Amino acid sequence: MRTVRLRILVICLVLAAAGVGGWQLLPSDRAERIPITVGTTDVVTSLDPAGAYDAGSWALFSNVYQSLLTFKPSSITPVPDAARTCDFVGTELRAYRCEVRDDLRFPSGRKVTGADVKFSFDRVLAIKADVGPQSLFTTLKSVVAQGQTVTFNLGSRDATFPLKVATGAGSIVDRTRYPATSLRQGDEADGSGPYLLTSYTPGARAHLVPNPAYRGAVETGGPVDVRYFKTSDDLAAAWKARSVDVTHRQLPPELIAGLDAGQDGIRVNEAESAAIRNLVFNVRDGSPMAGTAVRRAVAAVVDRAGIASDVYESTVDPLYSLIPQGITSHTTPFFDSYPQPDRERAKKLLSDAGVETPVQFTLAYAQGGSAAQEAAELRRQLEATGLFRVRTVEREWTAFQKGYSAGQFDAYCVSWLPDFPDPDNFVQPLVGRDSTLHNGYSSERVDQLIESTQRYDERARASADFKTLQRVVAQDVPMLPLWQKKNYVLSTEDITGSQYLSDGTGLWRLWALGRL
Repeated sequence: MRTVRLRILVICLVLAAAGVGGWQLLPSDRAERIPITVGTTDVVTSLDPAGAYDAGSWALFSNVYQSLLTFKPSSITPVPDAARTCDFVGTELRAYRCEVRDDLRFPSGRKVTGADVKFSFDRVLAIKADVGPQSLFTTLKSVVAQGQTVTFNLGSRDATFPLKVATGAGSIVDRTRYPATSLRQGDEADGSGPYLLTSYTPGARAHLVPNPAYRGAVETGGPVDVRYFKTSDDLAAAWKARSVDVTHRQLPPELIAGLDAGQDGIRVNEAESAAIRNLVFNVRDGSPMAGTAVRRAVAAVVDRAGIASDVYESTVDPLYSLIPQGITSHTTPFFDSYPQPDRERAKKLLSDAGVETPVQFTLAYAQGGSAAQEAAELRRQLEATGLFRVRTVEREWTAFQKGYSAGQFDAYCVSWLPDFPDPDNFVQPLVGRDSTLHNGYSSERVDQLIESTQRYDERARASADFKTLQRVVAQDVPMLPLWQKKNYVLSTEDITGSQYLSDGTGLWRLWALGRL
């Protein structure tokens, strides 16, 4: 969020050639002063990088904070941002060293130092927030800062560590403004990124202006207003009224399905994406999902194609593995094991395990998008078998995160937007040790396989282990992959650069936007 050989996720613009040519025009000085309004339904749960691991928060982090490394659009190799250089020390992949730039400043005017970098990583591991990003750094044992030189000492070989440094989890904070062992409260953020956050109203609006002191890998853009909408319908209404210039995540499926790229006045950017959706099971003792047979029975009857067509208007594709299509080592073990909905097989699985039916459980989801319709369809499919009785529970996003972290739900639907284009990002944080999903799943075999995949700097050599790992997950069923979707960005025709806003990773390149 690594050098790594993977298929690059290429942005496919749904544009006429003439339209593309128009995008190369440079914005006028006057246009640069008019804020561009970006609309989204994403939720920001924290402005503190140690306290959030979600798309909405990380979208802001990538603009307000700097990491040592970053990703250019459609690239799989991180480049220096706050660092001058970064490299592994030797060939063992157990020490990674970066030289921090000498010309970086926080908003207070303080110089960004190696000590700030060490402090930032140390506090992520020390705070270990329930919904924080510490699961990315399971191999990190210690950080040493000597002047502007920072060395990361790893407990085991980890070829993916540079990619993790480039994510929001690697955001550098001002050690004089952030507590070492607790999250910073309030609506302010102090980073050295391309933007300054000048005002923030939770759930409503964030105003960002270019940071004149920024030095790094990108060119700063003009001012941006981010507007946060509670529902997809609210976002759609704002888009239709043209009260937003750009929309990204999540317009209603029916609006996306009806888009006409040739329509005057708008630009439609469609990109391949590795954004996925999983049905996660609480496998802790006391939950009806603690039994493997129950989870396998659910897997045997869920109709992904029905969800894709009836709920999402075919704007998503059924997914049959932890690792999505377009990412190296993708296989389809859930299709191999459960090729079509089969009530009789589910009934036998439950009967053989001595499980009484109907199995009663709670299915939770977060407000927004088509989550309510998706949960209703899952309940309909499961209850139609007579083998399950499902109670759906809706929660606001922050309460939803806290709820599943505390084990309050038997099952819950969670979307996952990758931080970097490597299969490790769909494995370690989701089913590995200290999983960010907090569903109680633990597997020595899975952890061994994860550690094995991290040994290879030539990532293709890890493919066999990733394929084995996917089969193990399909047998244990700690979660059920449902679908993956494409990435859509809509903008008015006077906006430039919207094709670079997102490439399906955690970066949100607001600096790429301009106005003609």
